Amino acid sequence: MAVQATETSAIRTITVAHSPDSDDAFMFYGLATNKLETDGLKFEHTLKDIQKLNEDAKNGVFDVTAISFHAFAYVADKYALLPHGASIGDKYGPILVSKDPRKASEIGSMKIAIPGELTSAFLALRIYNSDFEYVVVPFDEIIDAVQKEKVDAGLLIHEGQLFYNRLGLHKVLDLGEWWFEKTGLPLPMGGNVIRRDLGTELMQQVSKYLHESIVYSMDNREDALAYAMQFARDMQPELADRFVAMWVNDLTLDYGDRGREAVKRLLAEGHKAGIIPHKVKLDFVD
Repeated sequence: MAVQATETSAIRTITVAHSPDSDDAFMFYGLATNKLETDGLKFEHTLKDIQKLNEDAKNGVFDVTAISFHAFAYVADKYALLPHGASIGDKYGPILVSKDPRKASEIGSMKIAIPGELTSAFLALRIYNSDFEYVVVPFDEIIDAVQKEKVDAGLLIHEGQLFYNRLGLHKVLDLGEWWFEKTGLPLPMGGNVIRRDLGTELMQQVSKYLHESIVYSMDNREDALAYAMQFARDMQPELADRFVAMWVNDLTLDYGDRGREAVKRLLAEGHKAGIIPHKVKLDFVD
């Protein structure tokens, strides 16, 4: 009985990985700063670029990880989707930009810098037009590659979507606008997933605390935003606030039917286009 009591009272460490971005930092503020009671669980945070997180997910490196929905298609056997924490753009999304004005009809003749082959931005662009040359460039170096004409265009994710025009770059295509016109749905970029082998009870417990962290951040927005500013990559506070508001919204708290349908449709269109080789079954921790 004494041994059993010791095991029950032991602290269980849950490894959590997300990108070093202000929106992710905002969501995880409550957990990362120990603002919440987590009842025997300790959350250990790791920050990595989304493309690296996508690759790590293939090997099941972390218990909980942020992931591109495109990448989820290849790890659905290991991970289940959490019903919150998603980055979903409603009528906005990744933006394809060029140094000189170009038309979307020219994409087929372009060399495009993309942030990663497993990103949802790349998936959406290939659904739009799969006939283009591309090169993988770290997301925070894409604007520079476009400005120096190393590529014809660059696919922007994160905060570059907000200030590319200030740098004299031109919008070729907003994938979120196009996706909404095509489907009437928001464009899902990424979500949080959890390892299936943790078991149902622990998965639900972790899910509860992650949801509480998002609620806590929204209820304490000023403090959470101040914490997130350290990951804002030199953005001014008003720009960081705008960026967080874009990607931490009602669909972040709960996908709802519309958000879940959007993910289902994106992956189905990817399969239909021959980009994702198999059908993907969505499985949420509810």
